[in-house]
Amino acid sequence: MPDASTGQADEHYVVGVDYGTLSGRAVVVRVSDGAELGTAVHAYPHAVLERSLPAHLAGSERRLPPEWALQVPEDYREVLKVAVPAALAASGVDPDRVIGIATDFTACTMVPTLGDGTPLNEVDGLQDRPHAYVKLWKHHAAQGQADRINQLARDRGEPWLPRYGGLISSEWEFAKGLQLFEEDRELYDRMEHWVEAADWIVWQLCGDYVRNACTAGYKGQLQTFDGQDAAYPSTAFLGELADGFEAFVADKVEHPIGQLGERAGTLTAEAAGWTGLPEGIAVAVGNVDAHVSAPAAQAVGAGQMVAIMGTSTCHVMSAEVLREVPGMCGVVDGGIVEGLWGYEAGQSGVGDIFGWFVDHGVPASYTEAAAAAGESVHEHLTRLAGEQEIGEHGLVALDWHSGNRSVLVDHELSGLVVGQTLATRAEDVYRALLEATAFGTRVIVETFRDSGVPVEEFIVAGGLQKNALLMQIYADVTRLPLSVIDSDQGPALGSAIHAAVAAGAYDDVPAAAKQMGKVRRHVFVPDEARAAAYDELFEQYVALHDHFGRATTTMRRLKAIRRDAVARRVAATEGSR
Repeated sequence: MPDASTGQADEHYVVGVDYGTLSGRAVVVRVSDGAELGTAVHAYPHAVLERSLPAHLAGSERRLPPEWALQVPEDYREVLKVAVPAALAASGVDPDRVIGIATDFTACTMVPTLGDGTPLNEVDGLQDRPHAYVKLWKHHAAQGQADRINQLARDRGEPWLPRYGGLISSEWEFAKGLQLFEEDRELYDRMEHWVEAADWIVWQLCGDYVRNACTAGYKGQLQTFDGQDAAYPSTAFLGELADGFEAFVADKVEHPIGQLGERAGTLTAEAAGWTGLPEGIAVAVGNVDAHVSAPAAQAVGAGQMVAIMGTSTCHVMSAEVLREVPGMCGVVDGGIVEGLWGYEAGQSGVGDIFGWFVDHGVPASYTEAAAAAGESVHEHLTRLAGEQEIGEHGLVALDWHSGNRSVLVDHELSGLVVGQTLATRAEDVYRALLEATAFGTRVIVETFRDSGVPVEEFIVAGGLQKNALLMQIYADVTRLPLSVIDSDQGPALGSAIHAAVAAGAYDDVPAAAKQMGKVRRHVFVPDEARAAAYDELFEQYVALHDHFGRATTTMRRLKAIRRDAVARRVAATEGSR
C-alpha cells in the first residue's frame, strides 16, 4: 500500500464510501494520483430482512411476504461511524488534509422519511410496519404495480417509456411507491419524502437533501424531451394508476436536483464527529454504485461497457447517440458523465446465485474436500469446473433466480437448469450457473449492438473479477476483450473521484478519472475455439430464454402459487396464536 507519510504536507486526500447490499466500504484516496491508502469494511448488522422483521426491531417477530427485501437505515449510519474512521486510521493520513467525501449506493433503494429525514421505522409506533423500512434494490414485491405502470404507459403512449426499454422495473421508485400507497395508506400519508438511499446518506452527512440526477433519471423516470424542462410522469398518468396517487411526484418525490460531481453541501459537526473528518469539507452529490465505477475504470468514453459484478451485475456505458434499446434500464443525458448519453442494463442475480448454490446445493463431501485442500467451497468448485471441456456437463441454465432485469424486465421469472441426470455433479451445475450469467450478459451486449449502440470493450469491476475462470468465460462468450478495474474497491474509488471534483481539485469527472482511475486493459481475451463451442450452448440458452421469458407464463404461475401457499400458512399461524 502506498505510503501516506511522504509529502503529506503537499498532498490532499478524499474519502469514498461504497454502500453495497451487505456492507459498506470506505477508502482514503490521494487526490494527485488515486493511490488508495487505507480501506475498511463494515457489515450491516441486520444484513437483508427477507423473511421477517426481527423481534428486537418490531416488538415481536413479524413475517414478510415473498419477494420482500428490507434494510435498516441505522446500519448505514454505522458505516460512517465505523468504516470511515477505520479507513482513515489505516491510511495514516492527517484528517486535516482530507478535502471531501462522496458516497455511492445500490439502487433503486428507497427510504420513506419525515420532512427532516427521519426514516419512518425510527418513528415511535411505526417500528412494526414493514413499509416503514428501507426497500432494498432487490425488493421485488411490487411486480404487480410495475405491470400496471407498464400497461398504462403503453396504452397512453407515454413518451418516457421507450427511454427505459419499454418496461419499468418493480425495483424502481414508482412501482415501490405505488405498492406503499396501496398496501399501507396511513404510512404513505405520514411519509413526507420518498428518498433514494443514495441521497439519504448524503443528507445525513451535510444536513441538506439534494436529489441526485443519476437516480432521478434512471429510477424515477425524470426525462427531458425537445429542449423542455425535465419532467416526471404526469399527474394525469399517476391519477389514472390509482385514485389519490396523482400527487405522488409533487408531494413525495420532486426535489431540487444535483448534478454528478457537484457539491451537495459541507460536512456537519455531527457527521464530522461520526467520521473523524474535518467539519466543513465538501460532500458530493450522491451517485449509484455502478455508474460511479465507470470513472474509476477510466471508462468515460463511448463504447466502453462497465459491468459491476457482485451479488448482481449492473452494466453501464456512455454513447454519443440516443437509441431505444429494448429492456434497458434507462438512458439519461449525462447520466454517467456530462456530454454523453449514459445507458444502464443489468442482471438481478449473479454472485447471489453462486452463493445460493454453495449454501443450499453442495453436498457435505464437497465442503470437507474444500477444507482439506485449504480452499473455500467456491474455489473448490471453480477448480473442478475449470478442468472440464465446454459442454462436458451437458447442462444449460437460466440465470433468473432473482428475476430478470434486462432485457425481459420481469421479476416473476425464476431460475432453471436443464439437462441434469443421475451423473450430474455439483461442479457441473456450478459451471452451468457461471456460464448462464455470461449468456445473460451476451444477450444484453447483442441487444445494445442491434439497437445501434456499439459495445467495443468490456470492463469488469467488483468482487467477482477475482474468479479467473468466470472472467475467461465472459470473454469467450461475448467475444470481447475483457479489462478489469485495478482496484479492489472500484465504486468507492469512483466516489472518491467525485469527491475530488466536488472539492474543486479537478474541473470535471473525466479530468479526475484520467489521474485517479485505474484499469488493466485486455487481461482476458477471447479464444475463438472456445467461443465457437459456447455459441452452441448459447443457442440453447436463447431458446430457453425466449420460451420461458416470452412464450409461456409457467414461471409467473409458479410464483403466484407460491405466494398463495405462503399466505395460507402465515394466516394459519397467526390464527393459532
